[in-house]
This record gives sequence, structure tokens and C-alpha cells, in this order.
Amino acid sequence: MQAATATVRRPAWLTGLIPVVVLAAAIGLFVALDAPGLDRVGVPQEELAVERTVLKPGEIDLQVRNDGADPVQIKQAIVNDGFTSFTQTKDEIGRLGGAEVKISYPWIEGESYEVMLLTATGATIDHTIEAAVETPDADLGFYGLMALIGLYVGVIPVAIGMLWLPWLRTVDARWIRFLLAFTVGLLAFLAIDALLEGSELAGEGPEALGGGALVWLGAVGAYLALAGVDAWLKGRTRGVPDAEDERAGEPGSASRLGERAALLVALGIGLHNLGEGLAIGSAYAIGSLALGAALVVGFALHNTTEGLAIVAPVARSGKARVRTLMLLGLLAGAPAVLGAWIGASFFHPSVAAVMFGIGAGAIAQVIVQIAPAIRADDGRLLNPLASGGLLVGLLVMYATGLMVSV
Repeated sequence: MQAATATVRRPAWLTGLIPVVVLAAAIGLFVALDAPGLDRVGVPQEELAVERTVLKPGEIDLQVRNDGADPVQIKQAIVNDGFTSFTQTKDEIGRLGGAEVKISYPWIEGESYEVMLLTATGATIDHTIEAAVETPDADLGFYGLMALIGLYVGVIPVAIGMLWLPWLRTVDARWIRFLLAFTVGLLAFLAIDALLEGSELAGEGPEALGGGALVWLGAVGAYLALAGVDAWLKGRTRGVPDAEDERAGEPGSASRLGERAALLVALGIGLHNLGEGLAIGSAYAIGSLALGAALVVGFALHNTTEGLAIVAPVARSGKARVRTLMLLGLLAGAPAVLGAWIGASFFHPSVAAVMFGIGAGAIAQVIVQIAPAIRADDGRLLNPLASGGLLVGLLVMYATGLMVSV
């Protein structure tokens, strides 16, 4: 009689875990042996990045982060070529570590200052304060002011732009394609603007955190995430007709497609306005925001066209519900308020760079969704009306953007 042998099957996940365990063991051994062969040769390379400046009466506070591979020790503080006393929260700042440096100095409002931090190895970290202004306290009135600014530059202009919907319903179908191409032009400008602003902000933050790569990481991640959301929405609405169209015996596909496109446009614009609010709030916190009628008018003109971009996809569909339009307007404009709050109370260049990247990626996905709707009857994408709409959209956003200066 042949003996039966019992075989024990290992779980599939256990087999996949073996390389991870071996890699962890190899890295652990390398660290335990104190990285043999990789001892430093020469003077440590000390680098610091100034992430935020807070000005108080008689005091300059710098929030710094170690942007290099070696620990940093700050030994002296110099303001306008003169040594001054200072305190710091950490005597030694490790890699990617942060610290606050409080420098005692009787600064004068409106004056510019050159601040220099001298490290233990003799390296210098330079920081320029263009125009010294006391940083406002984050109290209830301060956040109320940020909310008001967010409403002026985000919610109100978008809502005004959405008032074009009744007029859009009277326009010939060919000109609807022109307006949709105009919308794509607006969105393309916003995406380019977000990438440029994000890259600029990334350059001000620590390179060790990723630098400009953070912008593209946020853009690609947002594009893929929004593509997944769109696929999920298509799955939920497939085969589910709109209630009014169902009673009339007609499928509500046009209405659903229009509302979904408007939702994606509002989401993309909202993410962009979140980054815009971050920039406004942080600029106000350091006193470099030119609050005035020109700024409000500039943002009103610039962002009113965003409201048009939201309602253009639903112009040819059925009657849009007022509640739906209000929610779309809030989705697009309200993030400016949230961004202003975050930027004014806690601003980090790397975080802002990711936010702008997310806005650019979301807008790119929206453009992909809208693009098929601008095709001519013969199937051409870049037909004369579409090309004209794209060009006009880019020029309008450029022209209105000239009126906005933060």
C-alpha cells in the first residue's frame, strides 16, 4: 500500500513577502555595521531652507528645515551685516528636521533686511526680507477677513459666471461647441498657470522633500484619481435614466453626461482655487498682498469665466436643478476660502506645490472629458470653431490675469 504524502501549501502572500524580508535584513545588517566603506571624506555639507518668516515687534522668527544630508548647527545670526542675539528650538538640526530661530532685532516696517545664519562649519544661509511687515495674529477677526477675501475672489465671481446659463440655452449648437472649446482654453490656461506657480513655490522649499517633482507627483496622482472617480460615476449612472426623461419616455443620457462633465469641471477649478487661496493667504500673512479695488476687480474678471466653464457642459442638456448649480458653484469657489485660511495660518512651500500640482492634474483630466464634445460633425477635433474657441479662452484668461497681482 502506497503511503499518501500530505503537502502543505503556503499562502500566496507569504511567497511574495520573502523578498521584502530579505531586503529588510540586508539593510538592517548594513546599518548595524555602520555603513562600511561610506565614511564621510571632507567637510560636512550643511544646508538650510527657510520655510516661513514671522515678524513680531523687535523679533524675526525663521522656521527652517535641514535640506542637506548632514546635521546643521547654527552658531551666529547676522542682520544687515551686524551680529545679533538669537535663540533656537534645536541645537542640532538633523536631516529633514525643522527648527525655529528667533532673532532679536528692532526692525522697521517697510524696510528690507538681509538675514544670514552662520553654521558650525562656516557655511552661510542667506534669507531676504523684501519689506518688513508685522505678521497678523490668527484670531477670529483674521479668519473672518480671510473668508471674506475667499468669497470675493472665489465664490462670488464663479456664481456670477454661472448666470450665463440661460443665455447659453439660446445659442446655436455649433456655437455651443465653440463655447466648450472656449472652456477647454480656460482650463488649459489654469493648468499651465498651476504648474508654473507650483514649480516656483517648490523652488522655495527644501529640495530634499522633492522640489519640482512634487508638482508633477500631485498632477499625475490627481489625474489618475479623477479618472477613477469618473469611471465610478459612469458605472453608477449607466442604465439609470433621469426621472423627468423617464416619464417622457426618453433616456436622460444627455442630461447625465452634461451634469457629470460640469461636476468634473467644478472639481478641477475648485482644486485650482484651493491653490490660489493658499497663495493669497500666505501673501497676506507676510504683508505682501496688495488689498484694494484693483485686486478684487482683477480676480472677479479672471474667475467669472470659470463660472461660464462650469455651465457650458449642461447648456444642451435638460433643465438643470438650481440646487445642483449652487453645489457646483460652491465646489468650484469655496476652496478659495479654505486655501486662504490654510495659507494665512500655516504655509509650507512644498505642500503648496503639491496642491497646485493636484489642481493641474485634475484640470487635465477634465479637458480629456470635455474634448470629444467639441468635435465637428465630420469628426474633426481642431475644426475652425474649436480652434477659435481654444485661442479666445487662452487670451481671455491671460488678459484678465494681468489685472491680478498678489
